[in-house]
Amino acid sequence: MKKNMINKLLSLSFSGLLSLSVAVCFTGCKDYLTEIEPGTTLLEDFYTSTPAMVQNVTACYTPLLWEYNRTYCPEWFIGDVASDDALKGGGSTNDMADAYDIENWRTTDQNTLLLDFYRGNFMGVARCNLAIEYIEKTQLEIDSAFTQRMKDRLLGEAHFLRAYYYFRLVRVFAGVPMPLKVVKSSDEWGIPRSSVDVVFNQILADLAIAQKSLWLKSKYEADDMGRATKGAAEAMLMKVNLYMASPFWQEKGVKKSPADCYKDAKAWGDSIITSGEYSLCPNYEDNFTMAGENGQESVFEVQYAEVPWGDYGDGNDPTKFGYTAGSFTQILVRSRNSEIGGGWGFNHPTQSLFNEFEAGDPRRDVAILVPSTSIVPSYQEQTDEKYLGNNMVNNKYGMYRDPSAIGGGYGKWSLHASRGPLNNKQIRYADVLLMYAEACLGAGDPGTAKTYIDQVRDRVGLAPCAVADDATLRHERRCELAMEGHRWFDLVRWKGVAGTGLKAHMDAYKASESEEVQHHIQEFVAGKHELFPIPQEERQLNPTDMEQNPGY
Repeated sequence: MKKNMINKLLSLSFSGLLSLSVAVCFTGCKDYLTEIEPGTTLLEDFYTSTPAMVQNVTACYTPLLWEYNRTYCPEWFIGDVASDDALKGGGSTNDMADAYDIENWRTTDQNTLLLDFYRGNFMGVARCNLAIEYIEKTQLEIDSAFTQRMKDRLLGEAHFLRAYYYFRLVRVFAGVPMPLKVVKSSDEWGIPRSSVDVVFNQILADLAIAQKSLWLKSKYEADDMGRATKGAAEAMLMKVNLYMASPFWQEKGVKKSPADCYKDAKAWGDSIITSGEYSLCPNYEDNFTMAGENGQESVFEVQYAEVPWGDYGDGNDPTKFGYTAGSFTQILVRSRNSEIGGGWGFNHPTQSLFNEFEAGDPRRDVAILVPSTSIVPSYQEQTDEKYLGNNMVNNKYGMYRDPSAIGGGYGKWSLHASRGPLNNKQIRYADVLLMYAEACLGAGDPGTAKTYIDQVRDRVGLAPCAVADDATLRHERRCELAMEGHRWFDLVRWKGVAGTGLKAHMDAYKASESEEVQHHIQEFVAGKHELFPIPQEERQLNPTDMEQNPGY
């Protein structure tokens, strides 16, 4: 399943993309030429068969895989490390200085992690724009496979992915430039920042097209597992509406009323739940194993594979951004101790997160590994194992269970050391159920909210919650989705968790950690640190006056 999807991505990365790049280049340059040179490939010449258009849409997924260019840039460096769930980790405070700045509220517009994240997502947008513009105007029956149903599906995938890339951008930077067509010359580079309301509404518009056009997960062939589905579009419509309803994004200019947002989120949740396409895995841990990939709980996940070639990107060559089909996350977050991981030790779970779990909650041990001799009898804590006194390890994506491994269960990836094959679960059905509960709470229906919160708790053997309210929901999201990159974005939209504001929440988190951790964290500034700065290089490249985010 996944292997075939990855092979399609790879074949496009190393051959088809070259053709598309040449086509874009020559189309962009033809204004300056009196005639087209022999052998030139035009964009129109590419869209002459269904396989070519499938190839183009497959290319739209590729930037989701990218975790490296001039530095490492997976989204969890923001979603986990900026939050109260994780410390940066690594060999020292100097290891990945850009992530250290994110962890400790020292970020500037020179941060290369943010620059790579910004550019990678806009490369995804550009690929989607290309697919949408040219597939839309391609006539049916160019071959027997290019039916209206196939055309709609391909356009639906491209619209879903464009919405996804813009969603990733808006929740980090707020309003961003929004090119919605292929940029073919330097005269079109000057695109001003759109308002938050415009960005969110464009995301909703793209997702609405995707929801109508995409197929149910069960209608895809096994080889196409990992492609966007109707359920994925509906889950994103839920998520985006919940963001738009939130206090933070309302204050940033969202005009849709919270009541309408909650109503729509609940309606999309009803559609997913009643579709019968998804269910919770009986064993929570199965979500984070190779065997559990693209399974019953998977709504949307980024597909990775182990390959013996293709590795680091090149910040001076944009065609080599993320030049790999494997995920760097596995080695980035594994224990630095050679006996139980041999990784780089980033994304250390905090004591605050560890303490959040209720007694007997098995999700804690799935999310957090505390290395000790009880796990590996010969374990010796190395001096570089700890980061600011913390030696806890992200267990979901850093380790895997292998009965033959040392210590009776923990071991290294068996193939290439730096690129792992484990998919990244972007949307799980458990997340859908908790979003549905949140929509019900927002719509004034705590009874239904409790039903779905309890479904998530029952799966891991926990008793029903005493009451369904905001505090219960937010606790459950933190435990269920721990170390999956959600926490920071939840904290921002909720403005904390106790009704006292995000600054008060982050100040309390800081006070709860060790003195060593407190020494490094600067003061959280309300009105500034909820967002990150637009990279200065991008502001300089854009001919329009791109206003910087407040405080930077």
